[in-house]
Amino acid sequence: MYVKMEEKSSFRVVFGNSPVIKVIDFFLDNREFDYSLTDIAKNSDIGWSTLHLFWKDIVKLGIVAKTRRIGRAELYKLNLNSPLVKKLIDLDTAISKKLIKQEIEKQKLKVTA
Repeated sequence: MYVKMEEKSSFRVVFGNSPVIKVIDFFLDNREFDYSLTDIAKNSDIGWSTLHLFWKDIVKLGIVAKTRRIGRAELYKLNLNSPLVKKLIDLDTAISKKLIKQEIEKQKLKVTA
């Protein structure tokens, strides 16, 4: 259910590749589903132990919310009701639009050159 992108997302182009950014970016791109911590670490391309260094903070901030439990695994999803998450989504959208606009302008210059 996760589509791995070959290129960096616009969010990561602007904010970098720190583990926290990778996790937030993963959730912004995959907000329809819930994931276990193992899946989050794997799909964010970070170590499981690295994820645990900051996971409680992401939960405390309300960026993600626990949705259910399957066996021993707890699953989490982007908390779309959080005002902070709504701003992150808006920011991600604005960055994407800006970078797309820049790319279109760059392509126009190549065509006219």
